[in-house]
Amino acid sequence: MKVALVHDYISEYGGAERVVETLHEIWPDAPLYTAFVDWKRLGTHADRFRNWNIKTSWVQHFWIIKKFISPLRFLVPLIWQSFDLSGYDVVLTSSGWFIPRGVKAGTRPFKGVTFKGYPMQICYIHHPPRNLYGYATGSNLQKYWPVRLYSIFVNFFLRNYDFKTAQKVDYFIANSKETARRVEKFYRRESTVIYPPISQNPKSEIRNPKQIQNSKIKKSKTYYLSVGRLSWAKRVDLIIQACNELKLPLKIVGVGKEEEALKKIASPTVEFLGSVSDAELAELYANAKALIFCALDEDFGMVPPEAMVYGTPVIGLSQGGVKETVIDQKTGVLFHEPTVDALTKAILTFEHISKGKDWTTECMKQAEKFSKGTFKKKIKAFVEEKTIKV
Repeated sequence: MKVALVHDYISEYGGAERVVETLHEIWPDAPLYTAFVDWKRLGTHADRFRNWNIKTSWVQHFWIIKKFISPLRFLVPLIWQSFDLSGYDVVLTSSGWFIPRGVKAGTRPFKGVTFKGYPMQICYIHHPPRNLYGYATGSNLQKYWPVRLYSIFVNFFLRNYDFKTAQKVDYFIANSKETARRVEKFYRRESTVIYPPISQNPKSEIRNPKQIQNSKIKKSKTYYLSVGRLSWAKRVDLIIQACNELKLPLKIVGVGKEEEALKKIASPTVEFLGSVSDAELAELYANAKALIFCALDEDFGMVPPEAMVYGTPVIGLSQGGVKETVIDQKTGVLFHEPTVDALTKAILTFEHISKGKDWTTECMKQAEKFSKGTFKKKIKAFVEEKTIKV
């Protein structure tokens, strides 16, 4: 079976890229088609993709488009139409906001059946484009009227394109029940939920999470942790302000557009670590008192279950996929409003509960539901079941 993988673009290393990595592990010979790769911005994570067979679009040669890809999003149809994937049996798309479903693959006489020269199109969707449907995005530029005016025209065109390309997909796989609801709402399509892969034993110096819980590390859980892109939608500013107010130590992992602004509001108890290796991240998860996660309208959110692999509880904003991964009072504490006051109260509640509670067992048990092995097994079985050749 000849498989092609397709992904938005690769410029930062986050949850969607972890999914693509796992898909590549299942089909290592499959080429990856993507709009562009920003090797410099990937930093230390660039080595993850160095030896892949990556086929980029014409955008790869235009640095200005890569730099201003969001305002230039009207180029999306031209980018994906530059690829012809009709020679594959299966086109498996990892789809986020950049709508990589518009590749040329032919129009099959019957959906759900693979004809020679007309590959099966399966879309693993992380979320419908947030900017097209009113969800929080990486920046808060909509507060400026010229941006709002520009978005009205561009997004109208792209919503139509998004809907049309969604109808060309044979099968949707959603990364959460929340995303499945959005797929049904915006595309009027059904989808199968397969949770994204969370490694149960990341490559690191500390080896096995269970060994961590029985070591001296367990006794050193003194700080709170934030992990993720430093973008507006992640609302790391709320975490910083709450920890400032309570004078709590906070370590922040991640890079992004909001980094400089966030550093300006941080107190001396807040430490910015930037990008870290798998080994360092594992240590940070293991040592943390709790992960704090405040992302708005999160479709799934891979960071909370990653923390729970190490028995580390989560203080999370009860929106989107977080409601599916964090069990209130069992694997963490949920709060319902994205405000400093609500988060502060949640932290104090967590501190109170933690005095007589060991979160480890329940967290690790919950994390097992999202294992990489389960993801691989379900994705592979799904693709093999659907690709009936004629």
